[in-house]
Amino acid sequence: MVKAVNTRSVDQELVKGPVDKAMEVLEALVQPGSPHRLGEIASRTGLTKPTVHRHLRTMAEHGFAEATEGGSYRPGPRLLGLAAAALHDSRILELARPALADLRRHTGHVAFCAARDAGDAVCLEQSEPAREYRIATRPGHRAPLYACGVGLAMLSALPADERDGVLDTLDLEARTPYTPTDPTLLRTLLAEAAERGYAVDDEYDELDVRSVAAPVTDAAGRVVGAIGIAGVTFTLDPDSVEVFGPMVRAAARTVSAGLGARAPMLGLVQPEAREEHS
Repeated sequence: MVKAVNTRSVDQELVKGPVDKAMEVLEALVQPGSPHRLGEIASRTGLTKPTVHRHLRTMAEHGFAEATEGGSYRPGPRLLGLAAAALHDSRILELARPALADLRRHTGHVAFCAARDAGDAVCLEQSEPAREYRIATRPGHRAPLYACGVGLAMLSALPADERDGVLDTLDLEARTPYTPTDPTLLRTLLAEAAERGYAVDDEYDELDVRSVAAPVTDAAGRVVGAIGIAGVTFTLDPDSVEVFGPMVRAAARTVSAGLGARAPMLGLVQPEAREEHS
């Protein structure tokens, strides 16, 4: 009996359109560890090797992929150029870069900016000090919203109905023994983050790594990203979090102000509350 190349049947693959397949191949192509072998990309996407090869060949013809020795592929110069142009013209990154540099200088930790993509937080930019150790956070790194500081920060700033809708779609799988997979605990963490203005990732995504992050909003009050710092737990300890958390919050609010967001009115009694007590 001949063993199937892929576990997913051709019939299942046909449910997807050609554009869907191309996007999956492209996403697999830009994952860390490039260049990637054809079989690796097929396994990651669940597509057959002939399908993956056909899409890669087309991408290579247009400069979006580049073949290397041994039948592997890496992102091509055209794709890299488009990514660089998009990042260069990003208003949030334009404002975030000096804020990240300041955070890195004053905290000594890697500082980064992330945005939300469905149920994930995606790192867009980082400012990293020279260190003998490195952490996973880097441009392109993805982590579930519930398992990282920037993701928790963005969730904490969403309107309640939108936040509940997102939480209902998340598959709360453990990334480490400390990942908050209990919905009640997760909502408690989000409430605490909303109250203090920043979220803390206590080894939720990566063991021995702690992060602190705060949301970035635009003129309409929409959550457009988050800014954070991350470090190993023995340097970014709980005492450091209390010191650096307000600094991260201030940096995120500076970026938000540049996008036209109004400063939060902390500690002020709302008009409805004054009327009730008058």
